[in-house]
Amino acid sequence: MIVENKIKVWDTFIRTFHWSLVMLFFTAYLTGDEESMLHIYAGYGVLGLLIFRIIWGFIGTKHARFSNFVFGPQTTRQYISSILSRKRVRYIGHNPLGGWMVILLLVTLGAVTWSGLELYASEGHGPLASKDIIMIQTAQADEDNNEHKGKRADKPESREHKLWEEVHEIISNFGLMLVFLHIAGVIFGSILHHENLIRAMITGYKDKPSD
Repeated sequence: MIVENKIKVWDTFIRTFHWSLVMLFFTAYLTGDEESMLHIYAGYGVLGLLIFRIIWGFIGTKHARFSNFVFGPQTTRQYISSILSRKRVRYIGHNPLGGWMVILLLVTLGAVTWSGLELYASEGHGPLASKDIIMIQTAQADEDNNEHKGKRADKPESREHKLWEEVHEIISNFGLMLVFLHIAGVIFGSILHHENLIRAMITGYKDKPSD
């Protein structure tokens, strides 16, 4: 779809996914230390968005498909070389570096949500928690309530809980680093190719390629 000198690149689903993911990721990250239900629901939201994005990467519109922006090593090297030369290659969708950043972000966020589910499961909650753990913890909770008259007793965390807590924190911090690298790449790409990539992800339109 072309409007005047503009071309439609990002469909409504991709733009909604992108900004929803931004909101939910930072919500989850900023509430991580609180272990609140907001953190948990934000994590589930991120997982749902990732599943949608993977599906849309195969059946979505042209520039949303993985086949459109996942390039091989040779093409990626050629793009990097073009950046250092005057013959800069412009891509309407994601450029090779941007495409690989998308993949890395999806994989990392997938690992973040999986480790979060494992951490939640170690507490006897969530879809990965086994029935045995839930029954044991429920029985223990009832015992604690009887012994302490409704007061919660402090217990040492299990090794599994500590392990997944550390893994979840490490991957989350790595994901945050990738997000900042992605933002830097967007700014760099906007300057390099003289186009507003942030605005394009809001409106869905980019400038039409010159003949």
